[in-house]
Amino acid sequence: MKELDQLTKGTTTVGILADKGVVLAADRRAVMGNLIAGKRVKKIFRVHDYIGVTTAGSVADAQKIVDLMRAEARLYELRHNRMISARALANMISHVLHSSLKAFRPYLVQLIVGGFNGDDPALYNLDPSGSIIEEDYTATGSGSPTAYGVLEAEYEEGMSLDDAIEVAARAVKSALERDTGTGEGVTVVTITREEGYRELPEEEVEKLLS
Repeated sequence: MKELDQLTKGTTTVGILADKGVVLAADRRAVMGNLIAGKRVKKIFRVHDYIGVTTAGSVADAQKIVDLMRAEARLYELRHNRMISARALANMISHVLHSSLKAFRPYLVQLIVGGFNGDDPALYNLDPSGSIIEEDYTATGSGSPTAYGVLEAEYEEGMSLDDAIEVAARAVKSALERDTGTGEGVTVVTITREEGYRELPEEEVEKLLS
C-alpha cells in the first residue's frame, strides 16, 4: 500500500529495556516530502504515569491513537481499580490498528510502547497492521537502520538505566547524522518505578551527547 510507505519517510524513534525501567528516545523533525515541516515536533507521549509511546508515521493518526489510549487507560483504572499494564495497553492499540485495516482506512503509524507489567519493565513494537512484538530494544522510522547499528553493537541484557539512556541517545544521534528525515535534536524519556514517566531536560541530553 502506497500510504504505508510514508512510514519510512521520516523520523527515528528508539526503545531500550534496562534493569530498572525503559528508555525511549526520538528526534524532533517532521517532514512533508522534501520540506521540513516542523523542528520541535513531539514524538514521545505520556499515556499513563508508567507508560510512554513513541510515534512514527502520520502525525494526525498518532495524535488520535494517543488521545484514545489515554482515555482507555483512565477507563481501565476506573473499572478495575488498578493501573493498566504496558501489555494491556499494547493489546488495546493492536485491536484498534487491526480493526482500521478492515475499514480500509488504516492508521499510518508504527509505535513503540514502553512501561511496566506489574513490577517488570516491558517494551513492545506495533506495526500498522496491529502485530505486537515484545523487544529488548527496537527502533522505528527512516533512520532506524542507522540507529540499529548502534543498538546491535552496544545493547547488553540487564544494562543499567544510565547506560541505556546513553545508548538510546547516541542511536538517535547517529540517525541525525545520516538520515535526512531525522533531525533537530534528541528527546529522551525514562520510565521507572521510582519516578514514573520523566522527560530528561534538553541541556542534560545535549551534555550527554557532547
